[in-house]
Amino acid sequence: MRSSRRSETYFSYNSPTKSDWTCYSYKQASSAPAYMLYAFLPWAPLWRPGPATTTAGVAHPVSQRIAQLAPYTAPTTAYSTRSYASPTGKAKKIGTLYAGGAANAAAQDSFCAGTTCLITIIYDQSGNGNHLTQAPPGAFNGPASNGYDNLAIADSAPVLMNSQKVYGVHIKPGMGYRNNAAKGTATGDEAQGMYAIFDGTTYNDQCCFDYGNAETSGTDTGAGHMEAINFGNCTTWGSGSGSGPWIMADLENGLFGGPNFGWNGNNPTISHRFLTAVVKGESNQFAVRGGDATSGSLSTFYSGLRPSGYNPMHKEGAIILGTGGDNSHGSKGTFYEGVMTSGYPFDSTEDAVQADIVAAHYST
Repeated sequence: MRSSRRSETYFSYNSPTKSDWTCYSYKQASSAPAYMLYAFLPWAPLWRPGPATTTAGVAHPVSQRIAQLAPYTAPTTAYSTRSYASPTGKAKKIGTLYAGGAANAAAQDSFCAGTTCLITIIYDQSGNGNHLTQAPPGAFNGPASNGYDNLAIADSAPVLMNSQKVYGVHIKPGMGYRNNAAKGTATGDEAQGMYAIFDGTTYNDQCCFDYGNAETSGTDTGAGHMEAINFGNCTTWGSGSGSGPWIMADLENGLFGGPNFGWNGNNPTISHRFLTAVVKGESNQFAVRGGDATSGSLSTFYSGLRPSGYNPMHKEGAIILGTGGDNSHGSKGTFYEGVMTSGYPFDSTEDAVQADIVAAHYST
């Protein structure tokens, strides 16, 4: 817990109904870099950083969503984000109702009327180009053409934010998104923080519904080569109290809700309909936190030393959503928003983010 390595990261989402956003500003507690790497959000702020020493590095909206949509007719067919192929040859970017507002769900519904749309690109809003696209084959091939994973169906996760309809990303087995050439993500033993909002009632016991930092090769390159949020009730590599699901850190070759391989009884079963999950790590230190995304505060399930064999870390900096680091794609889950940062955020920073998430009033 070395304060010299830490940096205070301020997230100010306010309400997604407001247009006067100052979404991220950063106050450094030391000379260590601190900047937001990317964010999946259900609305699309302009990412206008406030007074700070650093600026937003990567920002992806999802349920908001400025995403590329492509209609398809055959449920077994997935279309590449590189060509935006579709039976009709059409693709569309879905923006917001206004700057800083919620997604224009009506535009998506209109474009996809009479067919089924796939989410082909989830765009990075920071300008760094860290878009998430159809996950390529890794140690495990996906079910789509050339071993790619399937793409998520665009309208399969409708929810409300402040009474405004938006869409999340519902991942079924065989689906996944990835960027193996991301810029600015943590590598080696560098510190990072992550949060995500999931549907806490949608999960399974397969590997691996992850969001975060993974191998650039799509293969298992060893313990400590990834650090991602995992959600589910898979018990093969670790478990918590009760029958799950649990928020855990996927550090490769182990899912950890605490310092032990296998069972960590301090890590509770948690299944809120809208769930905030937090994982963060620095040199020989990591933490797992979580809470209800619609009310209350975050709880800390573990904060302490890394498991044996995971110090130092060897993070590689790819970004994954919905799969394991080796492209294991047997899991399911629903993702609404998330952020990765460099630096190791203070609990108080994450608590402030949680308050803003609660103020967004996720509902069904």
